[in-house]
Amino acid sequence: MTGQVPSGRAQRRTGDPRTTAVVCVECQRGVLGHDSVLPGLRTDAERILPHIERLVQAARRAGVQVVHATFEGHLGAADPGRAPLWRAMGPRTADWAPGHPATEVLPELLSPDDLVLPRHHGLAPAWGTELLPVLRTLGTRTIVLAGVSLNLALPLTAGEAAHGGFGVVVPRDAVAGTPAEYGELVLTHTMAMLGVVTTVDDLVADWDHALGESVK
Repeated sequence: MTGQVPSGRAQRRTGDPRTTAVVCVECQRGVLGHDSVLPGLRTDAERILPHIERLVQAARRAGVQVVHATFEGHLGAADPGRAPLWRAMGPRTADWAPGHPATEVLPELLSPDDLVLPRHHGLAPAWGTELLPVLRTLGTRTIVLAGVSLNLALPLTAGEAAHGGFGVVVPRDAVAGTPAEYGELVLTHTMAMLGVVTTVDDLVADWDHALGESVK
């Protein structure tokens, strides 16, 4: 298996907006804001923020649920894990807790009708958390992933969602990794094996078309 998926409309189907949710991963002040604990990632991800904003606005118009999966810290856990990432990030996020400014969703991406589902453990928002069960309860069948990062959290989340029977859609201009060229490789050789890789423009066009069909 090469990681290449044939192109074409049959491979780009993005699901019924009525059973779709957009999940914005770690689009919060402490990750993508000006005081990011990951400044390199923030720099490489800066270009995607206007696209995510346009994506969530279009989602709300189409009746697509918007969910923000955030990280709120380990609640004082002395040993969050053995992964090298935690050795690097542990001291930087040691004071993160519910209500900490770093855990707040970027305000330009948040609306009162959105769901905010924080986690306090793990490397990605779908492992051992309520994210997938909540989405399933809402009747969600397709998950659109946005945010960061293509290095780890997004592939892990896409894998968990695929294991759980959800369709996965990834708008390539609404996700980022670092360095940026590595993120492109992940899209081509990993994310395309787990779901549909598309663009915000094409996704919004699909939703607009579905809305037009529903009112005929």
